[in-house]
Amino acid sequence: MRLFVSNPLARGKGARHLALAIALATGTAMLSGMVAEPAFAQREKKERKKDEGKPQYSKEFVAVYQPLSAAVNAEGADVASLKAQFPGLLAASLNPDEKMVAGNLIYNAGVRGNDRQLQLQGMTTMLESGKVEADQVGRFNFIAYQLASALGQHAQSRAYLQTAIDQNFTLENVSAADLRIAMAESYFAENNFAQGLDYLSRAIANVQASGQKVDESWYRRGLSVGYTNKIVPQVYEVVASWVGDYPSPTNWRDAVNIARNLNSFEAPEMLDLMRLSYRVDGLLEKYEYSDYVEAADARRLPREVKRVIERAYAKGHASKDDIYLSDALTQANARISSDEADLPALERDARAASAPLRTVVAAGDTFLSYGQYDKAEEFYIKALGMPGSNTALVLTRLGIAQTELGKYGEAQATFGKVEGIRAPIARLWSTYSKQKAGAVAPAAAPAVATGS
Repeated sequence: MRLFVSNPLARGKGARHLALAIALATGTAMLSGMVAEPAFAQREKKERKKDEGKPQYSKEFVAVYQPLSAAVNAEGADVASLKAQFPGLLAASLNPDEKMVAGNLIYNAGVRGNDRQLQLQGMTTMLESGKVEADQVGRFNFIAYQLASALGQHAQSRAYLQTAIDQNFTLENVSAADLRIAMAESYFAENNFAQGLDYLSRAIANVQASGQKVDESWYRRGLSVGYTNKIVPQVYEVVASWVGDYPSPTNWRDAVNIARNLNSFEAPEMLDLMRLSYRVDGLLEKYEYSDYVEAADARRLPREVKRVIERAYAKGHASKDDIYLSDALTQANARISSDEADLPALERDARAASAPLRTVVAAGDTFLSYGQYDKAEEFYIKALGMPGSNTALVLTRLGIAQTELGKYGEAQATFGKVEGIRAPIARLWSTYSKQKAGAVAPAAAPAVATGS
Protein backbone atom coordinates (compact mmCIF):
# COMPACT_ATOMS: atom_id res chain seq x y z
CA MET A 1 0.00 0.00 0.00
CA ARG A 2 1.19 3.48 -0.82
CA LEU A 3 1.28 5.78 2.17
CA PHE A 4 0.33 9.32 1.31
CA VAL A 5 -1.20 12.34 2.98
CA SER A 6 -1.48 15.27 0.62
CA ASN A 7 -0.77 18.07 3.08
CA PRO A 8 1.40 17.37 6.14
CA LEU A 9 -0.60 18.19 9.24
CA ALA A 10 1.27 21.06 10.84
CA ARG A 11 1.80 21.01 14.56
CA GLY A 12 -0.42 23.70 16.09
CA LYS A 13 1.37 26.61 17.75
CA GLY A 14 -1.44 28.67 19.25
CA ALA A 15 -1.97 26.81 22.50
CA ARG A 16 1.75 26.18 22.92
CA HIS A 17 2.51 29.90 22.78
CA LEU A 18 -0.56 30.85 24.75
CA ALA A 19 0.71 29.72 28.13
CA LEU A 20 3.94 31.72 27.86
CA ALA A 21 2.17 34.89 26.74
CA ILE A 22 -0.28 34.69 29.58
CA ALA A 23 2.42 33.93 32.11
CA LEU A 24 4.13 37.17 31.24
CA ALA A 25 0.88 39.00 31.81
CA THR A 26 -0.33 37.39 35.00
CA GLY A 27 1.97 34.74 36.36
CA THR A 28 4.97 36.90 37.15
CA ALA A 29 3.19 39.84 38.73
CA MET A 30 3.56 40.73 42.38
CA LEU A 31 0.35 40.22 44.32
CA SER A 32 -0.30 43.37 46.30
CA GLY A 33 -3.46 44.53 47.94
CA MET A 34 -4.89 41.03 47.73
CA VAL A 35 -4.44 40.17 51.43
CA ALA A 36 -4.44 42.02 54.72
CA GLU A 37 -0.90 42.32 56.03
CA PRO A 38 -0.44 41.52 59.79
CA ALA A 39 0.37 44.87 61.39
CA PHE A 40 0.23 44.17 65.10
CA ALA A 41 2.29 41.95 67.33
CA GLN A 42 -0.67 41.18 69.56
CA ARG A 43 -4.19 42.20 70.42
CA GLU A 44 -6.19 42.16 73.56
CA LYS A 45 -8.91 39.54 73.73
CA LYS A 46 -11.56 42.27 73.85
CA GLU A 47 -10.24 43.77 70.61
CA ARG A 48 -10.25 40.39 68.94
CA LYS A 49 -13.95 39.96 69.72
CA LYS A 50 -14.71 43.45 68.48
CA ASP A 51 -12.81 42.75 65.24
CA GLU A 52 -14.27 39.30 64.75
CA GLY A 53 -14.27 38.48 61.04
CA LYS A 54 -11.11 40.44 60.36
CA PRO A 55 -7.81 38.64 59.77
CA GLN A 56 -6.44 37.05 62.91
CA TYR A 57 -2.69 36.69 63.52
CA SER A 58 -1.00 35.27 66.58
CA LYS A 59 1.93 37.11 68.13
CA GLU A 60 4.07 34.05 67.42
CA PHE A 61 3.23 34.22 63.74
CA VAL A 62 3.81 37.96 63.54
CA ALA A 63 7.21 37.52 65.19
CA VAL A 64 8.26 35.23 62.37
CA TYR A 65 6.46 37.03 59.57
CA GLN A 66 7.43 40.66 60.01
CA PRO A 67 11.23 40.41 59.85
CA LEU A 68 11.02 37.94 56.95
CA SER A 69 8.62 40.22 55.08
CA ALA A 70 10.96 43.15 55.57
CA ALA A 71 13.89 41.12 54.28
CA VAL A 72 12.00 39.93 51.21
CA ASN A 73 10.82 43.44 50.33
CA ALA A 74 14.16 45.12 50.99
CA GLU A 75 15.91 46.73 48.03
CA GLY A 76 18.18 44.18 46.35
CA ALA A 77 16.93 41.32 48.54
CA ASP A 78 18.71 37.99 48.04
CA VAL A 79 15.70 35.70 47.96
CA ALA A 80 17.79 32.57 47.56
CA SER A 81 19.43 33.20 50.92
CA LEU A 82 16.00 33.63 52.56
CA LYS A 83 14.43 30.44 51.27
CA ALA A 84 15.53 28.43 54.30
CA GLN A 85 13.28 30.61 56.49
CA PHE A 86 10.05 29.89 54.65
CA PRO A 87 9.45 26.42 56.18
CA GLY A 88 9.52 28.08 59.60
CA LEU A 89 7.00 30.65 58.44
CA LEU A 90 4.69 27.92 57.21
CA ALA A 91 5.08 26.00 60.45
CA ALA A 92 3.99 29.12 62.36
CA SER A 93 0.93 29.57 60.09
CA LEU A 94 -1.75 27.85 62.12
CA ASN A 95 -4.95 29.48 60.90
CA PRO A 96 -6.32 30.37 57.45
CA ASP A 97 -5.46 34.08 57.76
CA GLU A 98 -1.85 33.29 58.57
CA LYS A 99 -1.60 30.76 55.75
CA MET A 100 -2.98 33.33 53.32
CA VAL A 101 -0.43 36.05 54.10
CA ALA A 102 2.40 33.53 54.38
CA GLY A 103 1.55 32.21 50.93
CA ASN A 104 1.37 35.75 49.60
CA LEU A 105 4.83 36.55 50.94
CA ILE A 106 6.31 33.33 49.56
CA TYR A 107 4.73 33.92 46.16
CA ASN A 108 6.06 37.47 45.94
CA ALA A 109 9.48 36.29 47.05
CA GLY A 110 9.39 33.79 44.19
CA VAL A 111 8.56 36.59 41.76
CA ARG A 112 11.43 38.71 43.07
CA GLY A 113 13.83 35.81 42.86
CA ASN A 114 12.47 34.47 39.55
CA ASP A 115 11.84 31.16 41.35
CA ARG A 116 8.82 29.39 39.89
CA GLN A 117 8.85 26.62 42.47
CA LEU A 118 8.63 29.21 45.22
CA GLN A 119 5.87 31.04 43.38
CA LEU A 120 3.90 27.82 43.09
CA GLN A 121 4.40 27.02 46.77
CA GLY A 122 3.08 30.44 47.71
CA MET A 123 0.13 30.23 45.35
CA THR A 124 -0.76 26.74 46.59
CA THR A 125 -0.59 27.89 50.20
CA MET A 126 -2.94 30.79 49.50
CA LEU A 127 -5.43 28.59 47.70
CA GLU A 128 -5.34 25.99 50.45
CA SER A 129 -6.02 28.65 53.06
CA GLY A 130 -9.53 29.13 51.72
CA LYS A 131 -9.09 32.88 52.10
CA VAL A 132 -8.72 33.84 48.46
CA GLU A 133 -11.52 36.22 47.51
CA ALA A 134 -14.26 34.50 45.52
CA ASP A 135 -13.72 36.68 42.45
CA GLN A 136 -9.99 35.86 42.48
CA VAL A 137 -10.20 32.06 42.83
CA GLY A 138 -10.19 31.53 39.06
CA ARG A 139 -7.24 33.88 38.55
CA PHE A 140 -5.17 32.33 41.34
CA ASN A 141 -5.83 28.81 40.04
CA PHE A 142 -4.91 29.89 36.53
CA ILE A 143 -1.59 31.27 37.73
CA ALA A 144 -0.99 28.06 39.69
CA TYR A 145 -1.74 26.08 36.52
CA GLN A 146 0.84 28.09 34.57
CA LEU A 147 3.49 27.64 37.20
CA ALA A 148 2.91 23.91 37.67
CA SER A 149 2.85 23.42 33.91
CA ALA A 150 6.14 25.31 33.48
CA LEU A 151 7.65 23.05 36.14
CA GLY A 152 6.46 19.92 34.33
CA GLN A 153 3.93 19.05 37.03
CA HIS A 154 1.20 18.35 34.51
CA ALA A 155 -1.28 16.39 36.61
CA GLN A 156 -1.21 19.09 39.28
CA SER A 157 -1.43 21.82 36.66
CA ARG A 158 -4.58 20.26 35.20
CA ALA A 159 -6.29 20.29 38.58
CA TYR A 160 -5.67 24.03 38.85
CA LEU A 161 -6.71 24.63 35.26
CA GLN A 162 -9.94 22.70 35.73
CA THR A 163 -10.81 24.86 38.72
CA ALA A 164 -10.11 27.98 36.65
CA ILE A 165 -12.43 26.63 33.96
CA ASP A 166 -15.09 25.79 36.55
CA GLN A 167 -14.79 29.34 37.86
CA ASN A 168 -15.43 30.68 34.33
CA PHE A 169 -12.08 32.47 34.39
CA THR A 170 -11.13 34.37 31.25
CA LEU A 171 -8.89 37.24 30.23
CA GLU A 172 -9.26 39.77 27.48
CA ASN A 173 -7.14 37.65 25.18
CA VAL A 174 -7.94 34.23 26.69
CA SER A 175 -11.34 32.65 26.19
CA ALA A 176 -12.93 29.71 27.97
CA ALA A 177 -12.31 27.74 24.76
CA ASP A 178 -8.59 28.56 25.00
CA LEU A 179 -8.48 27.08 28.48
CA ARG A 180 -10.01 23.82 27.28
CA ILE A 181 -7.41 23.57 24.53
CA ALA A 182 -4.71 24.29 27.10
CA MET A 183 -6.02 21.31 29.05
CA ALA A 184 -5.57 19.06 26.02
CA GLU A 185 -2.06 20.45 25.52
CA SER A 186 -1.26 19.52 29.10
CA TYR A 187 -1.98 15.88 28.32
CA PHE A 188 0.03 16.08 25.10
CA ALA A 189 2.97 17.58 27.00
CA GLU A 190 3.35 14.39 29.03
CA ASN A 191 2.73 12.13 26.01
CA ASN A 192 -0.72 11.18 27.27
CA PHE A 193 -2.06 11.50 23.76
CA ALA A 194 -5.20 9.38 24.02
CA GLN A 195 -6.55 11.26 27.00
CA GLY A 196 -5.60 14.55 25.41
CA LEU A 197 -7.51 13.70 22.24
CA ASP A 198 -10.50 12.61 24.31
CA TYR A 199 -10.46 15.97 26.06
CA LEU A 200 -9.98 17.85 22.80
CA SER A 201 -12.93 16.01 21.25
CA ARG A 202 -15.12 16.99 24.19
CA ALA A 203 -13.98 20.60 23.88
CA ILE A 204 -14.85 20.55 20.18
CA ALA A 205 -18.26 19.06 20.98
CA ASN A 206 -18.90 21.76 23.58
CA VAL A 207 -18.15 24.52 21.09
CA GLN A 208 -20.34 22.88 18.46
CA ALA A 209 -23.16 22.48 20.98
CA SER A 210 -23.00 26.22 21.60
CA GLY A 211 -23.76 26.82 17.94
CA GLN A 212 -20.28 27.98 17.03
CA LYS A 213 -17.84 26.62 14.48
CA VAL A 214 -14.56 25.31 15.81
CA ASP A 215 -11.41 27.00 14.58
CA GLU A 216 -9.65 24.70 12.12
CA SER A 217 -6.34 24.98 13.99
CA TRP A 218 -7.90 22.94 16.81
CA TYR A 219 -8.58 20.10 14.42
CA ARG A 220 -5.17 20.27 12.85
CA ARG A 221 -3.52 20.11 16.26
CA GLY A 222 -5.55 17.04 17.16
CA LEU A 223 -4.81 15.45 13.79
CA SER A 224 -1.10 16.13 14.12
CA VAL A 225 -0.98 14.44 17.51
CA GLY A 226 -3.36 11.61 16.69
CA TYR A 227 -1.92 10.73 13.29
CA THR A 228 1.74 11.02 14.25
CA ASN A 229 1.24 8.86 17.35
CA LYS A 230 -1.35 6.52 15.83
CA ILE A 231 -3.94 7.25 18.50
CA VAL A 232 -6.92 5.21 17.36
CA PRO A 233 -9.87 5.29 17.47
CA GLN A 234 -9.80 8.80 18.98
CA VAL A 235 -8.16 10.37 15.93
CA TYR A 236 -11.04 9.22 13.73
CA GLU A 237 -13.50 11.29 15.73
CA VAL A 238 -11.32 14.36 15.23
CA VAL A 239 -11.01 13.58 11.51
CA ALA A 240 -14.75 13.19 11.09
CA SER A 241 -15.52 16.41 12.94
CA TRP A 242 -12.85 18.22 10.92
CA VAL A 243 -14.23 17.33 7.49
CA GLY A 244 -17.70 17.92 8.87
CA ASP A 245 -16.81 21.54 9.60
CA TYR A 246 -14.29 22.04 6.78
CA PRO A 247 -15.37 19.78 3.90
CA SER A 248 -12.96 20.83 1.16
CA PRO A 249 -11.77 18.19 -1.33
CA THR A 250 -8.24 18.56 0.04
CA ASN A 251 -9.37 17.96 3.61
CA TRP A 252 -11.53 15.04 2.57
CA ARG A 253 -8.59 13.54 0.72
CA ASP A 254 -6.43 13.83 3.83
CA ALA A 255 -9.21 12.29 5.92
CA VAL A 256 -9.42 9.29 3.60
CA ASN A 257 -5.66 8.91 3.53
CA ILE A 258 -5.41 9.08 7.32
CA ALA A 259 -7.84 6.17 7.52
CA ARG A 260 -5.84 4.31 4.87
CA ASN A 261 -2.46 4.89 6.43
CA LEU A 262 -3.51 3.89 9.93
CA ASN A 263 -5.04 0.59 8.79
CA SER A 264 -4.25 -2.42 6.64
CA PHE A 265 -7.40 -2.62 4.56
CA GLU A 266 -8.16 -5.53 2.27
CA ALA A 267 -9.90 -5.02 -1.08
CA PRO A 268 -13.51 -4.96 0.26
CA GLU A 269 -12.70 -2.22 2.77
CA MET A 270 -10.58 -0.30 0.29
CA LEU A 271 -13.42 -0.39 -2.23
CA ASP A 272 -15.87 1.34 0.10
CA LEU A 273 -13.28 3.90 1.17
CA MET A 274 -12.42 4.69 -2.45
CA ARG A 275 -16.11 5.01 -3.23
CA LEU A 276 -16.24 7.80 -0.69
CA SER A 277 -13.08 9.42 -2.04
CA TYR A 278 -14.67 9.39 -5.51
CA ARG A 279 -17.78 11.16 -4.25
CA VAL A 280 -15.88 13.90 -2.39
CA ASP A 281 -13.60 14.53 -5.37
CA GLY A 282 -10.62 13.28 -3.42
CA LEU A 283 -8.99 11.20 -6.16
CA LEU A 284 -6.05 13.11 -7.61
CA GLU A 285 -3.25 10.67 -8.36
CA LYS A 286 -3.16 7.88 -10.90
CA TYR A 287 -2.31 5.33 -8.24
CA GLU A 288 -5.48 6.23 -6.31
CA TYR A 289 -7.61 5.42 -9.35
CA SER A 290 -5.60 2.23 -9.81
CA ASP A 291 -6.25 1.24 -6.20
CA TYR A 292 -9.97 1.83 -6.71
CA VAL A 293 -10.03 -0.18 -9.94
CA GLU A 294 -8.11 -3.03 -8.31
CA ALA A 295 -10.50 -3.14 -5.35
CA ALA A 296 -13.59 -3.03 -7.58
CA ASP A 297 -12.28 -5.59 -10.10
CA ALA A 298 -13.51 -5.24 -13.70
CA ARG A 299 -14.65 -8.86 -13.69
CA ARG A 300 -17.08 -8.25 -10.80
CA LEU A 301 -18.10 -4.59 -11.09
CA PRO A 302 -17.41 -3.59 -14.71
CA ARG A 303 -19.75 -0.60 -14.83
CA GLU A 304 -18.17 0.97 -11.73
CA VAL A 305 -14.64 0.35 -13.03
CA LYS A 306 -15.54 2.01 -16.34
CA ARG A 307 -16.96 5.04 -14.55
CA VAL A 308 -13.86 5.48 -12.40
CA ILE A 309 -11.37 5.15 -15.26
CA GLU A 310 -13.30 7.53 -17.49
CA ARG A 311 -13.25 10.14 -14.74
CA ALA A 312 -9.47 9.70 -14.39
CA TYR A 313 -9.12 10.39 -18.11
CA ALA A 314 -11.57 13.31 -18.11
CA LYS A 315 -9.79 15.05 -15.24
CA GLY A 316 -6.35 14.45 -16.68
CA HIS A 317 -5.33 12.42 -13.64
CA ALA A 318 -4.26 9.44 -15.71
CA SER A 319 -3.01 8.95 -19.24
CA LYS A 320 -4.77 6.66 -21.68
CA ASP A 321 -1.33 5.20 -22.28
CA ASP A 322 -1.33 3.70 -18.77
CA ILE A 323 -1.40 -0.03 -19.46
CA TYR A 324 -3.08 -1.14 -16.22
CA LEU A 325 -6.01 1.25 -16.51
CA SER A 326 -6.31 0.75 -20.25
CA ASP A 327 -6.50 -3.04 -19.87
CA ALA A 328 -9.01 -2.74 -17.02
CA LEU A 329 -11.23 -0.46 -19.11
CA THR A 330 -11.09 -2.88 -22.05
CA GLN A 331 -12.04 -5.76 -19.78
CA ALA A 332 -14.87 -3.76 -18.20
CA ASN A 333 -16.30 -2.71 -21.56
CA ALA A 334 -16.26 -6.32 -22.71
CA ARG A 335 -18.28 -7.46 -19.69
CA ILE A 336 -20.86 -4.72 -19.23
CA SER A 337 -23.40 -5.93 -21.80
CA SER A 338 -23.53 -9.51 -20.55
CA ASP A 339 -23.45 -8.30 -16.95
CA GLU A 340 -26.46 -6.06 -17.50
CA ALA A 341 -28.29 -8.88 -19.27
CA ASP A 342 -27.87 -11.03 -16.16
CA LEU A 343 -29.37 -8.45 -13.80
CA PRO A 344 -33.02 -9.62 -14.01
CA ALA A 345 -32.04 -13.21 -13.24
CA LEU A 346 -29.81 -12.12 -10.35
CA GLU A 347 -32.66 -10.03 -8.95
CA ARG A 348 -35.08 -12.97 -9.21
CA ASP A 349 -32.68 -15.45 -7.64
CA ALA A 350 -31.80 -13.10 -4.76
CA ARG A 351 -35.49 -12.51 -3.95
CA ALA A 352 -36.25 -16.22 -3.73
CA ALA A 353 -36.98 -17.44 -0.23
CA SER A 354 -34.33 -20.12 -0.64
CA ALA A 355 -31.65 -17.72 -1.92
CA PRO A 356 -28.27 -18.37 -0.29
CA LEU A 357 -26.47 -15.54 1.49
CA ARG A 358 -23.80 -15.31 -1.18
CA THR A 359 -26.39 -14.63 -3.89
CA VAL A 360 -28.21 -12.01 -1.83
CA VAL A 361 -25.02 -10.12 -1.04
CA ALA A 362 -23.85 -10.38 -4.65
CA ALA A 363 -27.15 -8.87 -5.75
CA GLY A 364 -26.72 -6.00 -3.30
CA ASP A 365 -23.16 -5.37 -4.49
CA THR A 366 -24.10 -5.51 -8.17
CA PHE A 367 -27.08 -3.18 -7.93
CA LEU A 368 -25.07 -0.78 -5.76
CA SER A 369 -22.42 -0.69 -8.48
CA TYR A 370 -25.04 0.00 -11.17
CA GLY A 371 -26.59 2.82 -9.17
CA GLN A 372 -29.85 0.96 -8.53
CA TYR A 373 -29.76 1.87 -4.87
CA ASP A 374 -33.31 0.88 -3.97
CA LYS A 375 -32.64 -2.72 -4.98
CA ALA A 376 -29.23 -2.67 -3.30
CA GLU A 377 -30.90 -1.51 -0.09
CA GLU A 378 -33.47 -4.29 -0.32
CA PHE A 379 -30.90 -7.04 -0.67
CA TYR A 380 -28.56 -5.73 1.99
CA ILE A 381 -31.43 -5.57 4.48
CA LYS A 382 -32.29 -9.15 3.58
CA ALA A 383 -28.66 -10.22 4.00
CA LEU A 384 -28.48 -8.72 7.47
CA GLY A 385 -31.10 -11.17 8.69
CA MET A 386 -29.31 -14.23 7.32
CA PRO A 387 -26.91 -16.45 9.31
CA GLY A 388 -23.24 -15.95 8.55
CA SER A 389 -23.62 -12.45 7.18
CA ASN A 390 -20.56 -10.17 7.23
CA THR A 391 -22.44 -7.61 9.27
CA ALA A 392 -19.89 -4.80 9.09
CA LEU A 393 -19.58 -5.07 5.29
CA VAL A 394 -23.31 -5.29 4.71
CA LEU A 395 -24.08 -2.40 7.06
CA THR A 396 -21.47 -0.21 5.37
CA ARG A 397 -22.91 -0.81 1.93
CA LEU A 398 -26.48 -0.53 3.15
CA GLY A 399 -25.57 2.89 4.53
CA ILE A 400 -24.06 3.86 1.17
CA ALA A 401 -27.24 2.84 -0.64
CA GLN A 402 -29.40 4.74 1.83
CA THR A 403 -27.22 7.82 1.44
CA GLU A 404 -27.63 7.70 -2.33
CA LEU A 405 -31.40 7.31 -1.87
CA GLY A 406 -31.49 10.47 0.22
CA LYS A 407 -32.36 8.53 3.39
CA TYR A 408 -29.72 10.41 5.33
CA GLY A 409 -31.05 9.84 8.83
CA GLU A 410 -31.37 6.10 8.24
CA ALA A 411 -27.92 6.01 6.65
CA GLN A 412 -26.28 7.68 9.62
CA ALA A 413 -28.01 5.26 11.99
CA THR A 414 -26.80 2.36 9.84
CA PHE A 415 -23.22 3.59 9.74
CA GLY A 416 -23.32 4.03 13.50
CA LYS A 417 -23.76 0.27 13.91
CA VAL A 418 -20.56 -0.61 12.06
CA GLU A 419 -17.81 -2.01 14.27
CA GLY A 420 -14.32 -3.36 13.84
CA ILE A 421 -11.85 -2.39 11.13
CA ARG A 422 -14.63 -0.80 9.07
CA ALA A 423 -15.59 1.65 11.84
CA PRO A 424 -13.39 4.54 10.57
CA ILE A 425 -14.75 4.04 7.04
CA ALA A 426 -18.31 4.12 8.31
CA ARG A 427 -17.57 7.17 10.45
CA LEU A 428 -16.41 9.10 7.38
CA TRP A 429 -19.36 7.93 5.34
CA SER A 430 -21.69 9.04 8.13
CA THR A 431 -20.12 12.51 8.04
CA TYR A 432 -20.59 12.62 4.26
CA SER A 433 -24.22 11.57 4.64
CA LYS A 434 -24.78 14.30 7.23
CA GLN A 435 -23.29 16.86 4.84
CA LYS A 436 -25.58 15.68 2.06
CA ALA A 437 -28.53 16.12 4.38
CA GLY A 438 -27.34 19.62 5.23
CA ALA A 439 -27.08 20.46 1.54
CA VAL A 440 -30.75 19.59 1.17
CA ALA A 441 -31.73 21.82 4.11
CA PRO A 442 -28.89 24.32 4.64
CA ALA A 443 -28.62 26.08 8.00
CA ALA A 444 -27.22 29.51 8.77
CA ALA A 445 -23.43 29.50 9.09
CA PRO A 446 -22.35 29.61 12.75
CA ALA A 447 -19.81 31.97 14.18
CA VAL A 448 -16.27 30.65 14.52
CA ALA A 449 -14.89 30.08 18.01
CA THR A 450 -11.22 30.94 17.87
CA GLY A 451 -8.31 31.06 20.22
CA SER A 452 -6.62 34.38 20.82
